Amino acid sequence: MTDFAQQRFNMVESQVRPNNVTDPRIAARMHDIPREQFVPKPRRALAYVDEPVLITDGRYLIPAMQFSKLLQLAGIEADDSVLVVGCGLGYGAAIAAGLAESVIAVDEDEALVTAANDTLADLGIDNAAVVEGVLSEGMAKQGPYDVIFVEGAVSEVPQNLLDQLADGGRLVAFLANGTFGKAVIYTKTDGHVGMRQDFDAVVPPLPGFEKAPEFAL
Repeated sequence: MTDFAQQRFNMVESQVRPNNVTDPRIAARMHDIPREQFVPKPRRALAYVDEPVLITDGRYLIPAMQFSKLLQLAGIEADDSVLVVGCGLGYGAAIAAGLAESVIAVDEDEALVTAANDTLADLGIDNAAVVEGVLSEGMAKQGPYDVIFVEGAVSEVPQNLLDQLADGGRLVAFLANGTFGKAVIYTKTDGHVGMRQDFDAVVPPLPGFEKAPEFAL
């Protein structure tokens, strides 16, 4: 029988804490939340490996190290409202719910949305909800948000997502044009949005964020 509790402890101690994730709330939350419940049953033995885990065609649970570093970059506070874009089976929403006041998560796959909400309910997480919607459009009607957490790599961040940030809000994402990418943070101040790069990362892409083709004469 797989000892998931031990694997979870090992994940935090070997993948999270040694990689400049110094926020103790993140490590504690990742230690408490059973990551295996956010992976399809046939692949649960892979839930704690240090690599992307396939959850459905073209969608992955990103590795704990990159996930936790991006979450820390967002600087979630206890009274923040958070939007998780591309939540898959809901792991990011479950972790963020332990850091923020409220979490809305969006995914395009109806089956993923249903499964994610069921798992959140089973775990007694009542300040997070997963809704169906187009990833690149976010969920403006529930905004604005203090934090937008894009759970996967994108080639660009659409302006309409940045428009859903509250003043002082932060959007974090992995920007990638190919295999390698950078974690980035966008910050909105007095209506203006600035961006800075942070750490290197290799993360599976989210669908629907591809750049429009450029035509040349």
